[in-house]
Amino acid sequence: MIHFEYINQVQDLISKIEESQKDNIIKVGQLLADNIKNDHIIHVFGTGHSMLSAQEIFGRAGGLGNVNAILDPEVTEIFGAQRASKVERLSGLADIIYENYDIKPEDLMIIISNSGRNSVPVEMALRAKKEGLTVIAVTNIEQSSNQTSRHPSGKKLYEIADINLDNCIPTGDGVITYGDVLTGPVSTISNCILLHTSICEALAILHAEGFKLPVLQSQNVDGANNDAIYAKYKGRVKHY
Repeated sequence: MIHFEYINQVQDLISKIEESQKDNIIKVGQLLADNIKNDHIIHVFGTGHSMLSAQEIFGRAGGLGNVNAILDPEVTEIFGAQRASKVERLSGLADIIYENYDIKPEDLMIIISNSGRNSVPVEMALRAKKEGLTVIAVTNIEQSSNQTSRHPSGKKLYEIADINLDNCIPTGDGVITYGDVLTGPVSTISNCILLHTSICEALAILHAEGFKLPVLQSQNVDGANNDAIYAKYKGRVKHY
């Protein structure tokens, strides 16, 4: 027997996002549109599973060509899940990662962190703000606001960001309970919905203005060619 409880919960989550995050999505969409028109870069960063959401909008079919994913294996599960959990709590690491990228004050920084409490995403936000960037957070406001920060400043990501996109998920990143076991994680789905919706909002604005859209096409479709986009952002998007 197939249980569709998870799908039903995801559908409810999408409705909640649509109702509660509309205004902030519109604001982020305008920021992204302005960023593209002014030929700047959108940097995106996450640690642990939040990096999956960062990678989701980088270098993909239908995605923006000016997105620079800040990819550092030290803050992922590549070297071990338990290790990654400890590494993302280290103060000082964000500056090292930041300085390995060509980030300008006119650029945008999107930081994804479900809890918003660990040192690396908090320090990445603080550094970006110090450098003059506008910071957009994708985070869980309910969970983050009810937990203490693991950064010496006592701040959490949502308290630093200029705009917050709330992923609206329950504390603990699960929507289904079997007995005393919480499962059905949804943060990646929610984060990606928020990010893609914001990007589509930006593209709708640009299209209405007749602006050429810097969108990558699937290279698995005959005739697709992204060479012009890669050439335009060469050197500014590190992992092209």
